[in-house]
Amino acid sequence: MTDAPQTAVPGPQPAFVLVRPQMGENIGAAARAMLNFGLTRMRIVDPRDGWPNPRAVALASGAGRLLDDAGVFPDLAQAVADCDYVYATTARARELSKPVRTPERAMAEARAMQAAGKKVAILFGPERAGLENEDVMRANAIITVPVNPAFASLNLGQSVLLTAYEWGRQTIEAEPTVDGLARTDFASQVEVEALARHYEERLDGIGYFFPPDKAPGMKVVLHNMWTRLGLTKADVQMFHGMMRQVGRKLDGK
Repeated sequence: MTDAPQTAVPGPQPAFVLVRPQMGENIGAAARAMLNFGLTRMRIVDPRDGWPNPRAVALASGAGRLLDDAGVFPDLAQAVADCDYVYATTARARELSKPVRTPERAMAEARAMQAAGKKVAILFGPERAGLENEDVMRANAIITVPVNPAFASLNLGQSVLLTAYEWGRQTIEAEPTVDGLARTDFASQVEVEALARHYEERLDGIGYFFPPDKAPGMKVVLHNMWTRLGLTKADVQMFHGMMRQVGRKLDGK
């Protein structure tokens, strides 16, 4: 490949995660938008048309090497397993309760967290309908662009461009409240996943998820709660300990 040299903005940066993207052209447009603002960490989850995709390269223009270096994952859980904090971009109202941020605010938080050594990811959904609830439940917060409510639809490239623009534009220090968030010792996604499984298995064992037809939705809501809370490593250890003690009492009976 003979693309021009790529230049990233110095310092750590978030991973932009394209979840089940459908068209190679949109992946290429997203890569181009990212590199416009010095971002080079792309992850791709289960692309519909497989990978690599020549149409993505064609639309990426000079950002082809970004696609060469992109991480490709079979599912979202693996794509964000090493991340401390995850944002989900969505324009739709959700029954899942999450903190909601504008791109400006979210990127200020992300910049502060990255500077403090945290790993941040931003999720972008597939072109047809965006992220599903099962995707959003893995995020700590939601990014919503303040667009015309009568026509809120943004394509994948536009969503990536708006978010990348806010990342690249910010050169002033983050506000004190954001700095405080950056110093938080967040639990990793792997640790939160393990906690969610621990509680789900125990609650399954005592028949909490009832009736059976409502069980999948109840599990999604419970999982969403864990990520929404923004748990620290100490929080996770405490919740594991609480459930282990409950389990000992129940097993003793």
